[in-house]
Amino acid sequence: MIHLRPGRLATFVAILIGIFMLLPLLAVVPVSFTPKRFLSLPDGELSLRHYRTLIEDRDWIVGIWLSLRIGVLSAGLATALATFFSLGIWMFRPRFAGLLMGIALLPMVAPPVVSALTLYFFLITLAGYNDIVAYDTMLGVVLAHTVMILPFAVVLVSVSLARVDRRMDMAARAMGAGLGARVFRVILPNIKFGVIASFFLTFVLSWEEIAVTIFITSVEAVTLPRLMWQGLRDNIDPAIAAISVVLIVIVAAAVVGRAVWTAARER
Repeated sequence: MIHLRPGRLATFVAILIGIFMLLPLLAVVPVSFTPKRFLSLPDGELSLRHYRTLIEDRDWIVGIWLSLRIGVLSAGLATALATFFSLGIWMFRPRFAGLLMGIALLPMVAPPVVSALTLYFFLITLAGYNDIVAYDTMLGVVLAHTVMILPFAVVLVSVSLARVDRRMDMAARAMGAGLGARVFRVILPNIKFGVIASFFLTFVLSWEEIAVTIFITSVEAVTLPRLMWQGLRDNIDPAIAAISVVLIVIVAAAVVGRAVWTAARER
């Protein structure tokens, strides 16, 4: 097999582009160590007061915990729905498969404001019948996030299914395997990495969702992105810079860890 490696010039250009893209993110690091109560660069003195705020302030802890729960529930529900939907399209090939796929991907192409208004009126209507899955509730946010991130899960799972050889499913059916055995013992093991990738991608999308969240929450279900948005709008709290640095470190660690794991598998 021929392995193509980038030349020195291509590598140098790629490094420059990477640095150019990362500089705006790195600018928030010194701001997070400012001793002042407003966003500013530290002037000879560094302070961890805003990092302590993330631990001591109950609002930040509640927002982070709520975003984690919403992200896990939304990603799990979206991944499950996308998996069964994509399996149905792949296995049964319905006549209107293209139309069904278009409907599933509709939230991806609709303007976020339109989706937010639609979900707002929908959850307000549900609030007239219950107070669990409704406006400004955790499960209401989960439902809204699931609608918004579902198309991305459908795309990932469908791409994984497109790489599966149909002859394996045909062979399992010819040997007498039922629908459940074919799905859980033949097909799903071959697309497990696509399903896992779908979960992590949709979790990230739910974690950072703000446009729809602003419309469907008020004072009860305050997620981390909404809390950060409120801090920027009201008083520009430097704790926002601190939580931004924490999130950057977590994402960087995850990316590096995945790269190391991938390299170890290839070796």
